[in-house]
Amino acid sequence: MKRIIFWIAAVFLGIQLIPVDRENKPVDRSQNFVDINKTPEDIKVILKNTCYDCHSNETEYPTYSYIAPISWTIKDHINEGRKHLNFSEWGSYNKDLKENAIEKTISTVESQEMPLPSYIGYHPKANLTTIQRKALEKYFKNQDIK
Repeated sequence: MKRIIFWIAAVFLGIQLIPVDRENKPVDRSQNFVDINKTPEDIKVILKNTCYDCHSNETEYPTYSYIAPISWTIKDHINEGRKHLNFSEWGSYNKDLKENAIEKTISTVESQEMPLPSYIGYHPKANLTTIQRKALEKYFKNQDIK
């Protein structure tokens, strides 16, 4: 039994040495969604609390994100989120991408698919109220896509 515990501990400690890239790309405010759209402060706060950790280059990594294998899962979620929508690179999107992203955002907010329940569990501020969801929906529906 001691050998099993030793090897489990050794493997756990060993996987901590596998690096995870947590460096955020610099944010160009001329490309950033909230800056381009002059987003009202109340909506900006909601977006920063609920969306920006996975959908921007402004991710704030919590302490537990430095422990493997949790770190791998978190980084995978962030990479996946940025692939679908990256608010920090909004200005580089063409009109079709922007329209698609807005439609998908409205849909996932309305259906309560986002933010992910697993994210809300560790980030209670991300648990949107009905009023906040309606405010986001209204804000995104009123976007003038260029």
